[in-house]
Amino acid sequence: MRTRLAIKTHALLERFFPERRLFLRSDTDTRFIRLRPETQAFAFAGSAVVVSWTIVATAILLMDSIGSGNFREQARREQITYQQRLNALSEERDKRAAEALAAQERFNAALRQISVMQSELLDSETRGRELATGIDVIQTTLRDTMKERETVAKRLAALEEDLQNGGTAVASAAAEGDSTMDFLSEALAQTAAERDKVVADAQAALIRAAEMQAEIEQMEEKNDRIFRQLEEAMTVSVKPLDKMFEKAGMDPDAILSQVRKGYSGQGGPLTPLSFSTRGEEPSADTTRANRILGEMDRLNLYRIAAQKAPFATPLKDAFRFTSGFGYRWGRLHAGTDFAAPHGTPIYATADGVVTHADWSSGYGRLVKIQHEFGIETRYAHMSKIRVKVGQRVSRGQRVGDMGNTGRSTGTHLHYEVRVGGKPVNPMIYIKAANDVF
Repeated sequence: MRTRLAIKTHALLERFFPERRLFLRSDTDTRFIRLRPETQAFAFAGSAVVVSWTIVATAILLMDSIGSGNFREQARREQITYQQRLNALSEERDKRAAEALAAQERFNAALRQISVMQSELLDSETRGRELATGIDVIQTTLRDTMKERETVAKRLAALEEDLQNGGTAVASAAAEGDSTMDFLSEALAQTAAERDKVVADAQAALIRAAEMQAEIEQMEEKNDRIFRQLEEAMTVSVKPLDKMFEKAGMDPDAILSQVRKGYSGQGGPLTPLSFSTRGEEPSADTTRANRILGEMDRLNLYRIAAQKAPFATPLKDAFRFTSGFGYRWGRLHAGTDFAAPHGTPIYATADGVVTHADWSSGYGRLVKIQHEFGIETRYAHMSKIRVKVGQRVSRGQRVGDMGNTGRSTGTHLHYEVRVGGKPVNPMIYIKAANDVF
């Protein structure tokens, strides 16, 4: 069976690969090498395998080269796009920072204007009370003058009646009544002078009263204009602050109540205008002024509260966000990462007291600051710490330098905000203050 199969195979191979002889000739001898069909078939198959392998390998290398070139080009394009995006974000951040500075300047200018208006309002109230007192005095003087005028008129009428009744006796006894006539004439002239003086005083008093009434009307118009300006300024200044605290998840009324309880040399609540001690209802201007003073007090409380809550950004130099708040790789990233050059200054975002300023495990060099309202901020991976435990710091005060200590993959600041010990997204506070500061 095998012999017959071998014969058929040999015959088949001999059709495609006939036996060949390779002659090797030398000077004295001639030899040959016989190439059997099986040998030729085996050599042909080996050559085909080598050629096929060479073609496939070359194709794979070409495809890999083309693919690698595409990947590198795509990576380069993505890198360029990412860099452009970072530049756009940096420009946007600088623009927002400039807008925040401008808003801060407008806010400070509004406060200065409000202070000036408050002084003018108090001066106007004082001047109004003085004018009201002056009008009361003039009215009293006018009433006394009218009474004196009536008394003088009665005396003059009595003298004229006495003169008429005594005219016949004087005519008959002229020699004896010369002294009486002189006395009557003198009294009559004195009475007429007093009457004229009283009339002139009354007219002057009426003119002065009219002038003072005109001054009061002008002052009331000026006060109304000042009131309107103050009310508009209060609306523009207070409402954004209300929204800022609400966006930060803080109850404005509760915050202001807490701040009001803790005044410590930073200015106290504004005192409302005094009410009448005679049981009279306050005037419309007094009620309006007290309402404005209440809004100014609220604005002052907001100013203090804004210094105690972390609404500021911990960096003032150029930076970029590298990682936000949230879960990543199955773990909570409890803060926001800011990247900048090594040694970039880091600033406190609110007034508070330093409770930790040392090395802390994965945080590296860490600073913790305790603020009002149960808020704590943390500044991690710093290269240098510039504050001590127990030190009281103000918003914007430098607390350290950016570094790469602890579990860190590069130079950056890991910034945390905790409320009641629980981490919250720091960007809530920073974004809430974008429209105000």
